[in-house]
Amino acid sequence: MNNQNFKNLKMKMMMGVKVPMADNVCLSTNIYLPENNLPCPVILQRSPYGTNTEDMVKEAVSFVQEGYGVVLQDVRGRWDSDGEWYPFINEAKDGYDTLEWIGKQNWCDGNIGTIGASYLAMAQWQTATLKSKFLKAMAPKVGYSNFFHDWVYTGGAFQLAFNLRWIGIQMNTKTNQLQYLWLPDDNHLKEIMNHLPIIDMVNKAGRNSKPWEDWVNHSDYDEYWKNLNPIAENYEKISIPVLGISAWYDIFLQGTLNNYIGVQSRGFEPGKSNQKLLIGPWMHFFTGNEQIIGDVDFSENVKIDIFQELLDWFDHWLKGKNNNTNNEDPVKIFLMGKNEWKTHSDWPIPNTKYKNFYIHSKGKANSSNGDGILDETVPINDEKFDTFIYDPSDPVPTTGGTGPAGGPVVSHVSSGPKNHLQIEKRKDILIYTTPPLEKNLEVSGPIQMILYAASNCLDTDFTCKLIDVYPDGFCLNLAQGIIRARYRNSWENPELLSPGEINQYLIDMWSTSNFFYKDHKIRIEISSSNFPQFDRNPNTGNKFGMDSELKIATQKIYHNESYPSHIILPCIE
Repeated sequence: MNNQNFKNLKMKMMMGVKVPMADNVCLSTNIYLPENNLPCPVILQRSPYGTNTEDMVKEAVSFVQEGYGVVLQDVRGRWDSDGEWYPFINEAKDGYDTLEWIGKQNWCDGNIGTIGASYLAMAQWQTATLKSKFLKAMAPKVGYSNFFHDWVYTGGAFQLAFNLRWIGIQMNTKTNQLQYLWLPDDNHLKEIMNHLPIIDMVNKAGRNSKPWEDWVNHSDYDEYWKNLNPIAENYEKISIPVLGISAWYDIFLQGTLNNYIGVQSRGFEPGKSNQKLLIGPWMHFFTGNEQIIGDVDFSENVKIDIFQELLDWFDHWLKGKNNNTNNEDPVKIFLMGKNEWKTHSDWPIPNTKYKNFYIHSKGKANSSNGDGILDETVPINDEKFDTFIYDPSDPVPTTGGTGPAGGPVVSHVSSGPKNHLQIEKRKDILIYTTPPLEKNLEVSGPIQMILYAASNCLDTDFTCKLIDVYPDGFCLNLAQGIIRARYRNSWENPELLSPGEINQYLIDMWSTSNFFYKDHKIRIEISSSNFPQFDRNPNTGNKFGMDSELKIATQKIYHNESYPSHIILPCIE
């Protein structure tokens, strides 16, 4: 999208148009139209972040150049739009009312598509459930599926860095209110994220946030979350073709995968059989033109023209063009390690073989210098359990992964593909590693860890990471997961632990796609913290967010015939 190409473009602009919603609240809307060939199909994007950023306008003008009208709208209560801002609750109805308004304008030909990333992706999914006759296709980028499970909490643990940066600090007023990294130490996000109790954290940042208080006070999956109508519980209302775009290191990766699978199984035509996936090795903010991501150079092969992907998608569904959209495999993913784009007929990939890799040790798996082993052999003897100490005052620091949204105001919080060589020296991380692989192995798909563990506390967390260990010692994180012990059996009805009792924990590690070369090693890391991506479990068993004190936990990880802890890897042959 080179703005030099726009010089001779004939375009009409209508800025700050007040579009009325059903309750007469007006939303500020900017409209970009080609001067000729009207009426035309329209692309809608609704945002809480302002609609006059250079990238957003440049993308809009690029669509106009291709014969589309573009509508950019401030959501309710943000920037130039009227009404009261509260996240999530108005996007379905406001989006529907906007679609109905656009569809009846003389410059719209009745065909509308939607685009946008993150919150803007969520707004698309919410709107689609109301089935406007004008909405013909969507292209949500890095989108959610459930507000509780893959936005505010994950595995029952609070997404601290992301939540604090977003709802706790930035989104307090009609415009963005950022906490810059050059502020004094006492006002720095690093200091604020250590503040206890969590419920008062936003006050430490000089803010008052009703949503923050609500999110902290609703730490179970209760009616507060269910009443928000998460798309994961409404797939049967979707009949729209969707191009879902995401990243292996994105905080909303699992949401995009859930939506693809969910609409395919429960949606209706033409959406049900016309879902597409595009997933690269990126983090939350990406253009498709990045080559070096985190600590990894993914080669020139990784670069992709995302705008062209969108254009092909909408040309097919809004203009009726017969192009690659309806001729190619629906799943396009980047296979890390081999650094190649691959296409597949479905996700998870058909004929995937799920293999169990079991952990073993002689009771000293602590750190990369320990004796932890990972292999396909089922434990048959009484192997000695491993023990580590989880001290929430000295948690394992977040190192890469699906961490917070990133950007200039949380760039100090690690995310993406990172070398774990140094962090693995900690004694509160248990390390289990295979011998060097005798042949290449592709691992692409959903990953789960089945962990048998005991704690001496009433509540705690357990974490797991999947690592590719290179022959030169580079340790690349691929997937991660966390489980809050009180939610081991139910998200709605938490149960505290009986200290010392062995329990089974299922840790959902989401998905990845990686090619393990011969002589590489497969490794997993087991611990109890990943801070500040997730809050530190204080181990007290008290109501979430209210603790000012922290308790040290002694954790025991079991791997024997009765308690065969193992990771389940999706292997492609």
